[in-house]
Amino acid sequence: MSEPLLRATGLHLAFGQTKALDGVGIEVRAGEMVALVGSSGSGKSTLLHCLAGILRPDSGEVVYRGARLDALSEEARSRLRRDEFGFVFQFGSLVPELTAVENVALPLRLAGAKRRGAEAKAREWLERLGVLDVAAKRPGEMSGGQGQRVAVARALVAGPRVVFADEPTGALDSFNGELVMEELMGAARAQGASVVLVTHEIRIAAYADREIVLRDGRVTSPVAI
Repeated sequence: MSEPLLRATGLHLAFGQTKALDGVGIEVRAGEMVALVGSSGSGKSTLLHCLAGILRPDSGEVVYRGARLDALSEEARSRLRRDEFGFVFQFGSLVPELTAVENVALPLRLAGAKRRGAEAKAREWLERLGVLDVAAKRPGEMSGGQGQRVAVARALVAGPRVVFADEPTGALDSFNGELVMEELMGAARAQGASVVLVTHEIRIAAYADREIVLRDGRVTSPVAI
């Protein structure tokens, strides 16, 4: 089999006296959808943040495409997150001052794209996710479901290799949560992106190819779905 796209080995990370990660190791292959599940405080969001280069572990290593991600400088990790990763968080984390189309275009603009081209591509993604009608609205003028679909569009617009989704349906009702997951997973699969999904909901984890269960900062069982 090919080498994994993303691999963590022996990750330890503590916040004061609290062990958030206690020797965690996982692998994610190209195009694979992996769900990190567990109760609150199990370490799943901390693990996601280490895999994405947002946090540095105290020990252990994170290898992305054969290179040590955790050994990169903050500037290099920021550039990698911009160029190769996409993110969807529980509350969308859209920039409140920007319209939907400006939010979705933002990753392209940060990478140096011209405004007109970036916003044209952003509109294509808003249409694809069924929210082109909110293109001119700011986050405070959208429903929760609309905002999360805009966030999914922003995560995918630049063609990332990996999408990190931290409780992307946690603030939504069941109906809108299912819609967002169908759109996120469908769009990611269509462009061959891997997805690392954090959730505490069984029905949301079921969208993934594989489920990894964490408890007290440790992997307790990698289960095929």
